[in-house]
Amino acid sequence: MTDKLSWGIIGTGMIAGKFAAGILTSETGRLTAVASRNQATADAFADEFGIEKRFASYEAMLADPGVQAVYISTPHPMHAEWAVKAADAGKHILCEKPITLDLADAERVVEAARANGVFLMEAFMYRCHAQTAKLVELVRSGTIGEVRMVQATFSFQTGWDPKSRLLDKSLGGGGILDVGCYCASMVRLVAGAAQGKPFAEPTELKAVGRIGETGVDEWTAAVLKFPGDIVAQLSCGVQLNQENVVRVYGSEGSILVPSPWFCGKDETGANLVVRKGSNTERISVPESGGLYSIEADTVARTIAKGVTQADAPAMTWDDTLGNMRVLDLWRAEIGG
Repeated sequence: MTDKLSWGIIGTGMIAGKFAAGILTSETGRLTAVASRNQATADAFADEFGIEKRFASYEAMLADPGVQAVYISTPHPMHAEWAVKAADAGKHILCEKPITLDLADAERVVEAARANGVFLMEAFMYRCHAQTAKLVELVRSGTIGEVRMVQATFSFQTGWDPKSRLLDKSLGGGGILDVGCYCASMVRLVAGAAQGKPFAEPTELKAVGRIGETGVDEWTAAVLKFPGDIVAQLSCGVQLNQENVVRVYGSEGSILVPSPWFCGKDETGANLVVRKGSNTERISVPESGGLYSIEADTVARTIAKGVTQADAPAMTWDDTLGNMRVLDLWRAEIGG
């Protein structure tokens, strides 16, 4: 593509910085603007990343005709409001996960994007990476036979700060919304690939977990059943370190993804490990830039094609809505 996509960033937290760095090394984007809730923060962020336009309000940036696409990196509870306002302003949208706090708000955001004819994607960066595409290819081709079980874990132990976004219920805290969303999106992707579909929806969901003193889920596990008798085990947490891997078990073997969420390689240089009986195959995928650069390029190239939602394995609107439905059920199961 000849003309680069002009990006604005809403929010100046850690993840915003990572995405800004990704745009700067992308092939398709240029970083035009940043918006914060005060001028000093906007200026500091803009100075760090060499951004010309810096705004002290989100509304001001959305009113700028020079901004074509926005990346929303605010705390979870603000995603819905600013995604809708961005759509109404005619901006294309990449919104950090989870796209909203619940399915009802997610539906509202999708409808705003549809009504305004803009691109909208939930920012699961691993979905844009060649590693994930290779996993889908292996599952669809029957490399390990019929898929029977999928295990996905994303969990870490954060410091104890009741007012932090991870532990404050008013900020959308808890493991399910922050990292359980990754696990849900992965098992739905794999279960769908096993049936030749972009994703699958569970027919049953059971879960248990701990609700901490701040009212958020601190660690939890869920079991899902999908069509074809595929069973998935999901585990996440913000107060517990676990082994953050994905495993897919089939009738003829298994696939291990050592670094499913950040798409890194294991100590042998493999992205995926396929085991069939006594045979082990270690598969590496070509490096094609950083995760956030790849994500930015996925968005820009899809927009350039005139498509308003990315093709699988990136997140389509129906995929996002299905994922939010699972998160709602999971939280309800444990009383979160």
